[in-house]
Amino acid sequence: MQAVDKIVYSNDWITIIFVLLLAGVVLLKLVDAKKLNENFFAFVNLSFIDDKDIERKDFFDFFEILIFIFSVIVLAFLLYHFKLYKFPNTKSSLTSFLDVFYSLLTYYFCKRVFEYLLMIIFAIKNEMQSFILLKNNYLNSLSFFLLIGLILLEYSDIDHLYLFFFAGFLFFLRFAFLVVRNKKLIFNKLFYFILYICALEIAPLFVLFKLMF
Repeated sequence: MQAVDKIVYSNDWITIIFVLLLAGVVLLKLVDAKKLNENFFAFVNLSFIDDKDIERKDFFDFFEILIFIFSVIVLAFLLYHFKLYKFPNTKSSLTSFLDVFYSLLTYYFCKRVFEYLLMIIFAIKNEMQSFILLKNNYLNSLSFFLLIGLILLEYSDIDHLYLFFFAGFLFFLRFAFLVVRNKKLIFNKLFYFILYICALEIAPLFVLFKLMF
């Protein structure tokens, strides 16, 4: 009888990270339940931002840092699964996931700091803060829904393609809601908006994908 190598796939590290993410949601609720609700229900509540909240907004407080890390981890899991799907020979391991996570963390951290500096340098903080707040909250909301999809993918027989189509639909909704909520700002400064999308959204992502894939 010919011996057959048995490949054992251990997802213990994934389970641990999922537990930490869920614990992070509990911590976010303890820190600021109102902000958590605003972020979670961003896709279904088009009037969730109050002007006073925008004026008091601090992009670098504890809640924002915590939910930023939460969102990056979830998005890194999505990109990690896409990498495994596109390149089946890729080793499924914590090390492989961390490579994706660190790359994505660097990208989003640099982009957020750069956006914040642009608001200050060009004195457009009041004008752009609402747009950036919406953009970040929609991304956070998207991450909560993606976490549910990732858990179902990991512990059920759902095909990867369903998750990718679901993620694509959520990103499309995010873009559409941003345009609808900021149509006056966008159409009044269409050239700068297109420049922003190309310079800070598309080009860095293209470079990131080239480095990772």
